[in-house]
Amino acid sequence: MPKAVLNGVTLAESESTEVVEGNHYFPPDSVNREHFEESATSTHCPWKGDASYYSLKVDGTTVDDGAWYYPEPKDAASNIKDHVAFYPGKVQIED
Repeated sequence: MPKAVLNGVTLAESESTEVVEGNHYFPPDSVNREHFEESATSTHCPWKGDASYYSLKVDGTTVDDGAWYYPEPKDAASNIKDHVAFYPGKVQIED
């Protein structure tokens, strides 16, 4: 079962992730929100739309913009609406 881990703490875990461009997008209800803080960062993808970001805080470690999601994706990416993805170089993704 895919999960996202930072400093030994599971940030998200689900059997029903959506894999897009090699990234696991975790359903909103599978995310451990106590370690998430909204970020002011946003980026644009031509086919997915505008992404919003979270900074992650675990045991004194902060990872700025370590996760992102699409609150209002374009139609082509509607399957990942509000799903959360993590940067593999910043957060450990286990399959």
